[in-house]
Amino acid sequence: MTKSIRVATDVGGTFTDLLVLESDEATGEAVVRSAKTDTTPGGYEEGVFDVMAKGGVLADAVDFLAHGTTVVINALTERTGVRVGLITTQGFRDTLEIARGNRPDFFNLHYQKPEPFVPRSLRRELPGRMDYHGREMQPLDLSALPDIVADFRAEGVEAVALCFIHAYANPAHEQAALAELQRLWPEVSAISSHQITREWREYERTSTAVLSAYVQPVAERYLQRLDAGLAERDFGGGLYIMQSNCGVDSVDTVSRIPITMVESGPASGVWGAAELGRLIGEPNVLALDIGGTTAKCSLIEDARVRIKTDYWIGRSRATAGYPIMVPVVDLVEIGNGGGSIAWVDDFGKLRVGPRSAGAMPGPAAYGRGGTEATTTDANLWLGRINRDYFCGGAVEADMDAVQKAIEAVGARLGVDADEAARGIVRIANNNMVNALKLVSVNRGFDPRDFTLIAFGGGGAMHAVALAQELGVTKVVVPADASVFSAWGMMMSDLRRDDVVTLLVDLDADHADAIEAAFAETETRARNRFASEGVDAGAVRLSRFGRFRYQNQEHTTEVPLGSDPVTAERVAAIEADFHETYEREYTYRLDAPVEMVGFHVVARVEIGKLTMTRREVTGRALDEARKGSRPVDYTLEGVREAAIYDGERLEPGMAFDGPAIVEDPGTTVVVHPGNRAEVDDFGNIRIHIRN
Repeated sequence: MTKSIRVATDVGGTFTDLLVLESDEATGEAVVRSAKTDTTPGGYEEGVFDVMAKGGVLADAVDFLAHGTTVVINALTERTGVRVGLITTQGFRDTLEIARGNRPDFFNLHYQKPEPFVPRSLRRELPGRMDYHGREMQPLDLSALPDIVADFRAEGVEAVALCFIHAYANPAHEQAALAELQRLWPEVSAISSHQITREWREYERTSTAVLSAYVQPVAERYLQRLDAGLAERDFGGGLYIMQSNCGVDSVDTVSRIPITMVESGPASGVWGAAELGRLIGEPNVLALDIGGTTAKCSLIEDARVRIKTDYWIGRSRATAGYPIMVPVVDLVEIGNGGGSIAWVDDFGKLRVGPRSAGAMPGPAAYGRGGTEATTTDANLWLGRINRDYFCGGAVEADMDAVQKAIEAVGARLGVDADEAARGIVRIANNNMVNALKLVSVNRGFDPRDFTLIAFGGGGAMHAVALAQELGVTKVVVPADASVFSAWGMMMSDLRRDDVVTLLVDLDADHADAIEAAFAETETRARNRFASEGVDAGAVRLSRFGRFRYQNQEHTTEVPLGSDPVTAERVAAIEADFHETYEREYTYRLDAPVEMVGFHVVARVEIGKLTMTRREVTGRALDEARKGSRPVDYTLEGVREAAIYDGERLEPGMAFDGPAIVEDPGTTVVVHPGNRAEVDDFGNIRIHIRN
């Protein structure tokens, strides 16, 4: 009997998730199981090994392992990377500090820009200059490099970033400087901007190179520990790392440029929502992932996930943050998860998040010393979560601690515990509604045209309330919703994105130049895969163009299909741009259009999880019913809700709200007046009667 075992692990801010697919190639039978453990800060790989042990997975039997981690984003937000030195073109030492004039608090005369990751003393210059066409204006002079290296050594620099002016057009100077740096100082971790991005905008490129250098040793050591730990357990399968572009890549490739996994966990969840929507006939999806620390949402149109390269970390109403110019799934992330702490501000207003109780001590209900009320505590107090089945029965809810925490919030507001808990849930819901509007209404999409797919430990608890507020008529809670990001990794391809600047007018005269640039980039993508032993015939390529009206600043990305760009196609491409632009900005211009760059996606399928229809035993719905209890639905008041065991629900079963579905990893809250049904794959579809 030939068995195949495929595993995905996802390290989140609070929990580490596991999904296992064990299939019998002879019979075609497949079994999916999952597990969840606490994340282990300081040694995330230990959480991976813990969850594999909890899930009964032996590493030596695993054929494929996909892994997503928060190690990069945590190193950036917590400032736990290494000491970095920057080498740049003469005259551009302060690009990193000048930054952009996009301060969010515009009228604050005391506003200060975010502190650069590299102090000025560690930012050095070399003579040499390229123009924006990539033509050399001044030869590169490396004579000062030995002294720079000596200074960096003395200052305790562990990583070096290189970013030269217009290296996106011609990286020759960066390549020469990097080669000489590695000759002079072979043990240092070094990265140059052209290895990460070939887009223009000097500040963004410099920031990206610096942040990649900042996390590279940290991420590389983590991946080495993970790889070594698996080797000790006799793992002999393929290890792939989830990236921010909704694809996976090899450990070697990601170790060289770890910044590509800055949002690996959220990306896998969004990709999973896109794949699930495609499989169940719902190509237009609002994806909502509510975990223990954050809530993430993204819009998917025609089963296509939007990828952007203007990603920022640490951006808020108070600070501009830092740009990272790598392909990242287009999502909005807010500090509202199950562990988000409720607090009352100086004006007596209730707030929820962004501060989180995390894995330790966690919500007050965990009984680990947490004293501040969280969203999870409020849901427990209102009866939405079963206090006798908390965390699938694995944790005994400390209701005394919950009561004290919520009463403390209520005392600040002058209300009782019930009203305080309702307020916490409603404020959290309002925060999430605003995030969903940012990815839909604010970009010209009507949320009523989309299906809400909700996952993560808390997604199903809030989804119906959010859908009712937005006018969404359908909610889907996936099977294994609590580990759905790991499921998304199982559906991912080996993927690499090339985004290249190409500034030309979009007209028939430039069609050949555009096609030649696409062809060169596609050849380079195929060659990279071929150098790793991947058959060129297995590589699938997709094209996108980035266009704008002349004299405008920012661009709109348009899918170009797979046909060559010819003079005859230019008019159709321009029409697609006008339509896309008008949908996003509500108007179009009678003005010339120019191409600013293009985006090539190269994919190789490495085997995906195949959804199988759930077995139907003929069990009656009443056999899945556990009883009933009063549940506070906030806006709809307290109702007697039917309680169902999620593990005993079967395809074809249907019931009306008010109802609660309890699963070991999540709780599905079905509001009064809505109807839920279980589809052939075990997903719960809820029809909203607005």
